[in-house]
Amino acid sequence: MTIQHPTTPTHGRVFGVGEAAPAGAIRVGTRGSTLAVTQTTTVAEGIAEATGRDVALVVVRTQGDASSAPLAQLGGTGVFVSALRDALLAGTCDMIVHSIKDLPTGPCPGIALGAVPPRADPRDALCARDGLTLSQLPTGARVGTGSPRRAAQLLARRPDLVVTGLRGNVDTRLARLEQDLDAIVLAAAGLDRIGRASAVSERFPLESTPPAPGQGALAVEVRDAELGLSPYAEALAALDDAPSRACSLAERGLLAALEAGCAAPVGAWARIVGDRIVLRAAVYRVDGSSALTVEAARPWPLTGSRAGDETSTDESSAVASSAVESSADEFNADELAARLGRNAAADLLDRGAADLAPLGAGS
Repeated sequence: MTIQHPTTPTHGRVFGVGEAAPAGAIRVGTRGSTLAVTQTTTVAEGIAEATGRDVALVVVRTQGDASSAPLAQLGGTGVFVSALRDALLAGTCDMIVHSIKDLPTGPCPGIALGAVPPRADPRDALCARDGLTLSQLPTGARVGTGSPRRAAQLLARRPDLVVTGLRGNVDTRLARLEQDLDAIVLAAAGLDRIGRASAVSERFPLESTPPAPGQGALAVEVRDAELGLSPYAEALAALDDAPSRACSLAERGLLAALEAGCAAPVGAWARIVGDRIVLRAAVYRVDGSSALTVEAARPWPLTGSRAGDETSTDESSAVASSAVESSADEFNADELAARLGRNAAADLLDRGAADLAPLGAGS
């Protein structure tokens, strides 16, 4: 992670899990998994570098960590988030770090998105026995994933596969390759962050296999009353990466507008292409037998240009421009990014996305 920050007279120390931190340290809340602690430590190092303050990690156990049940049964991705947010609001932490794809899409009273650090590899990764790629897996191979989107994408390419549910931390999932599975699909970013990239046999192309909205990106949240206060403001300004933030919020804007919960097979990938931010999104039938894909774009940087969003589909090269917008929100970069996602979602819904997937489930 490259941190842009003003010169500071000292460099703070990061106090890890179980270490006693001095009074006045900035406390950063995290889940207790190896992946969560690793990615939060990276954020904490950036905070210490930018502010010169000591930073302490605070582990918070969440409902999602305490249960092995499918996410849909637990109530969706928010089960990884609510305990951390409760700790932040209670004053147990000063900041909290999430994988942004775990965040519910609705606002949380009292809490603000302070920063989105530079995004890691957003692709899905296949980890298979003997280093096989997806096309090389034998007929009827058993592939594990806990994601309906990944299941639909796998079946779209290989309808002969037996796709089975999968939960647990990264090592628990990888261990299934030595037991009953031929392959599993995980987020490449998580494997890279904990030094398990060698387990990857194939990284799926984003153009044909869009990931979960926000995959590979982190979210740093703070109490909204302290968003502009020192030393938090300095830390957040150093951590925040404008392209990563805009792309993640565009993808999440799509998810919110589709009202797509964790049971909905929805993929989205936004990126900066020249002077535009481009969002590609797809909604799949759960068995992978059909899909709808749309691409939308608007000018970059998001500085309040009056140009409307452009949308196009795989079925047609026609480009449609949205009506000119004139609200004050037009000049809010976060709102502009989310609006790009909403416009892409509207196009998908107009073309029948709700007939393909279980939308309207919330998130």
